[in-house]
Amino acid sequence: MELTIKEEKQKQARSYKLILLFGMLSMFMMFAGLTSAYLVSASRKDWVHDMILPPAFTISTILIVLSSITIHLAKLSTKKNDRNKTTLFLLATLILGLSFVFFQFKGFSEIIAMGYYFTGSESTVTTSFLYMLTLLHLAHLFAGVISLLIIIYNHYKQKYNASQATGIELGAMFWHFLDFLWVYLFVFLYFV
Repeated sequence: MELTIKEEKQKQARSYKLILLFGMLSMFMMFAGLTSAYLVSASRKDWVHDMILPPAFTISTILIVLSSITIHLAKLSTKKNDRNKTTLFLLATLILGLSFVFFQFKGFSEIIAMGYYFTGSESTVTTSFLYMLTLLHLAHLFAGVISLLIIIYNHYKQKYNASQATGIELGAMFWHFLDFLWVYLFVFLYFV
C-alpha cells in the first residue's frame, strides 16, 4: 500500500519532530549536568554566596517569555493562513530574541560593575560558572535566531500555509525549548 503525499509529509514531519526532541533532550541533559556541577561547587570555600543577579537578567527573562508567546501566535496565524499576522509575530519574535541577547550582555556588564569578573586573576568560580551557563545558552539561542531567520525567509517565499507548516512548527518547538531552558537557568541561579 502506497502512502499518499499528505501521509508522507506527515510521516516526515513526525520524524523531524522526533529528531528535534532528541536534540533538545541532549541539550537539557548537558545543562542539567552543569547545574549539578554548580550545586556541588557551591560548597567550595571560595564560592561567592552574596552575589545577586542583576535586573537585566530579569528583563531578559521577561523578553524571552514574550518571544515564546509571539512565535506561538505566529504558528497559529500560519495555520489560519493569515500572512500579515504571521509576519508581524515572526518579526516581533526576532526583535524580542535580539533584545534578550542585548540584556544578557547588559547583565554581564552589571556583574562586572559590581566587582565580579568572569575571567582572569580577579574572577571566581561562581562568576565563571554563571558566565559559562549563560554563554552556552546564548550559543543555543544563536542557533534559534538562525532558524528564526530561515523561517522568516521561508515565510516571505510563501512556503508555509495551513497545510504546510512543519518548518515553523519545528522552529517554534525549539524556541519554546530555549525559553524553558533560560527560565530554568534563571530560576536556578536566582534561588541557588
